[in-house]
Amino acid sequence: MSLQSRKVELERLLLNHAGLWRPQPFKDPKPAWCEVYPALAAEALSVPEAALDARAADTPGLIRWLARHLPELAALLPLTSLPVAPHHTLPAVAPHVHSHVPWRKQAQIEAFTAAIGAPRAPVLEWCAGLGHLGRSLAATWQRPVLSLEIDPALCVRGAALSRGQDQHFLQADALDPASARYLEDRHTVALHACGDLHRRLVIAAGEQRCPALDLAPCCYYRTTLPVYRPLTGGALCLNHDDLRLAVTDTATATPRQRQRSRQAMAWKLAFQVLAGELTGRPYHPLKPVPEAWLATGFEAWCRRLAAREGLHLPAAVAWPALEAEGYARAGRVRRLELVRLAFRRALEVWLVADLALHLEHLGYRVWLSSFCPESVTPRNLLLSARLA
Repeated sequence: MSLQSRKVELERLLLNHAGLWRPQPFKDPKPAWCEVYPALAAEALSVPEAALDARAADTPGLIRWLARHLPELAALLPLTSLPVAPHHTLPAVAPHVHSHVPWRKQAQIEAFTAAIGAPRAPVLEWCAGLGHLGRSLAATWQRPVLSLEIDPALCVRGAALSRGQDQHFLQADALDPASARYLEDRHTVALHACGDLHRRLVIAAGEQRCPALDLAPCCYYRTTLPVYRPLTGGALCLNHDDLRLAVTDTATATPRQRQRSRQAMAWKLAFQVLAGELTGRPYHPLKPVPEAWLATGFEAWCRRLAAREGLHLPAAVAWPALEAEGYARAGRVRRLELVRLAFRRALEVWLVADLALHLEHLGYRVWLSSFCPESVTPRNLLLSARLA
C-alpha cells in the first residue's frame, strides 16, 4: 500500500467516524454515539472489571469489536498494520556504554539501532538528552556522532558518559531555524522526539537535503500549534485532545501505575460532581494535578484542589459517598472510552504517514515500520528516509 493511499483511507475513516473518537466520556458522560449505537454502548458498559485493562490494551481486538457493529471499520486493521523493521546483527559493545541507561530505554535503543543498521554518514542525534542513543551508535557502528541538545547540564553529563566514544555534544535549540544546518551531510536519528521537535526535524531534513533520517516520533500533543494541520494537506485537523488520544497506550504501565491512574480518574470525577454543585457548570477544566497529592487522602486531596481552583467548599460534605460516586463514574468512563481507544493507532499512523509523505514528495525513498514490540514501547513506529 502506498503512503498516499494509506493516509487518504485512514483520513476518510477517521473523518467519517469522528463522532466515535472525538467525544471524551470524562467530559461528556453520555456521548451522542450512545444513542446512535445503543447495542455498542450496552456492550461497552457490560465489560467485567477483571477484563477491562486487557481489553483497553488490545487495539486490534477493539477494532474487531467495533467492526461487528460497523463493518467498514475492519479496514483499520490492515491500514494500521506495518511491517517489522529488518533486524541487523549488532556488534558487541563494552558494558559501560549502557551502564547508566534504564533497562527499558536500553531495550528501545538496541532495537532502534538494530533496525536502522550501519549509518550512511556521520550521525546527528537530534534532541539528544544525555546522548544514550548517540553513544550506542558511536560504539556499535564506529561512526562519529554529534549530539544536539538544548540543556547545557545534559550536554556536560552526556559528554562525561561518552567515555572515549567518538561522540561530541552541541548545545543548541532544535526549534531554532539556525539548527537546521547541522543536518547537512549527516545521517540524522531521533528516538522519541516529541511534538514540534519531530515535526521541525522532518521539515528541516527536507530543506537541508539530509541524506538519511531515522525517526521514532512521540507525544504528538506537545506542540504550540493550536490546531495540528498535516504537512501534506487534507481535511483532518486535530486539537490537543485528539493528539493525546494517539498516545494513550498503557502497554508498559505497571499494575501500581494503573491503580494510581484509576484512583486519579475517580477522584477527579468526584471533584467534578462537587465543582458542578458549586458552580452550576457540568464540567470544570482542571490543570494537571500532582500525583503526590494522591497520598494525602481523598478529603485532603479535594480540599487542596479546591483551594487551587478558587472554590469554597461547603462546611459539610459526605466524603465517602462522594468518593464512591467518583469510582462509579470512573468505571463508566473507562468502559465507554474503549470505543475511542480503538482509533488511537489509526490516528498515530495517519500522523506519521503525513510526515513520511512530506519527505516522499521531496524525493526521498521512505518507509514506515515498527522497530520493536509494544511491550518495549508503544511508540514503536519508525520513519526511515533516504535521499534517492
